[in-house]
Amino acid sequence: MTLSTTWRRRVGVVTAGAALGLIPMAAHAATIVTLKHDAVGTSYIAKTKSTIELKPTTLTTDLDIDTGDFTGSLPLPGTSTEFKAAGFLPVKANVDFIPVGSVTGRIDLTQTQAKVNATATYYVKLSNIKIVGFPTFAGSKCQTKVPVSIPVATPADEGFDIIAGGNLTGTYSIGSFENCGLNTALINALVPGGGNTVDIQASNGVVVE
Repeated sequence: MTLSTTWRRRVGVVTAGAALGLIPMAAHAATIVTLKHDAVGTSYIAKTKSTIELKPTTLTTDLDIDTGDFTGSLPLPGTSTEFKAAGFLPVKANVDFIPVGSVTGRIDLTQTQAKVNATATYYVKLSNIKIVGFPTFAGSKCQTKVPVSIPVATPADEGFDIIAGGNLTGTYSIGSFENCGLNTALINALVPGGGNTVDIQASNGVVVE
């Protein structure tokens, strides 16, 4: 399925004609356009009933505008989490998301209100863990045993603009942690589980020439 004429024009207008040179009409040649969007968001962790701030970053995608398929990257800056274990013990920790491979997905540009489906994968790493204000030794390799796959999509009642951006939401699971020293069992009792949600807002898209 090919990109609609409306969206070809959308890319061309934003790039003041520069992108049009990147859009050959030959069906056999892939037409790749690199886009950058500002991105920010939050993630709710169901098991700990806490919200993690996903700090400002850049979503970069290489979009095949003939098919809507894309690959890219979404590096997530280090952040932190706070929650109460057993309902009353305050726990704090730094959280890092270590990317695994590329973000992959597809944007359906064949309709007026475009829709995105994408998946990003990260190891979730914990450090500087404090319980009731006291540091606990978790080592430097405390992270999920396997990468965490995070799928996102455009909400059903919304659209995604190739330049203006839009909202992306999803639900994912966190698996068991390892290499956390004496805290491994405690962390695995507190954090892993399903029903976690993510909300990302992409905006201010530009075409990279």
